[in-house]
Amino acid sequence: MSIDPEAIITRFYPAGSTTRDLLLRHGELVGRKALEILERADWLNADRDFVVQSALLHDIGIGRTRSPELGCTGTLPYVCHGVEGRAILDRLGLERHGLVCERHVGVGISARQTLQRKFPLPVRDMLPLSVEERLICYADKFFSKTDNGRHEKTIDEITAGLARYEAEYADRFLALHRLFTGGPVNAAGLPNSTQYTR
Repeated sequence: MSIDPEAIITRFYPAGSTTRDLLLRHGELVGRKALEILERADWLNADRDFVVQSALLHDIGIGRTRSPELGCTGTLPYVCHGVEGRAILDRLGLERHGLVCERHVGVGISARQTLQRKFPLPVRDMLPLSVEERLICYADKFFSKTDNGRHEKTIDEITAGLARYEAEYADRFLALHRLFTGGPVNAAGLPNSTQYTR
């Protein structure tokens, strides 16, 4: 499907706005990282056009959150930006892109975690499943939106940051790291051994 992610972002965030500039800059960094990974991981069968589009659109829901440091003046907690992004893209008929929005937050959020941590989210598993969903989720963790992409995080920095929230997040990230740096995969291009705890 041919779409113009920049035009979609501009529809919700006007040219010159802090949020639009941030989304484009962060999305380009995530997209570039995802493509670099695919260059090295030739055993993966991924839709590269979809990966680039999704990299740009995966955070489109942030404007509905209360995140002034990102130029966002909405009312929702930041953890809701994935679900909100999915709602936006679903209304545009971009359901597959919407799933990337919903499933990239943290390293995916399970229904169990939503209940245990009392997240203001629908109680359902929102874990990345497809190669493309997992790739955007993984590549996203290397860049913070608050530092203008000046620093690409190391694996240790990422896992330490995730572990501060929950050890399971760090474990999920390391499972994605193994997937994208080598290891046995099945006919669908997914790892034979990677399991997501629910």
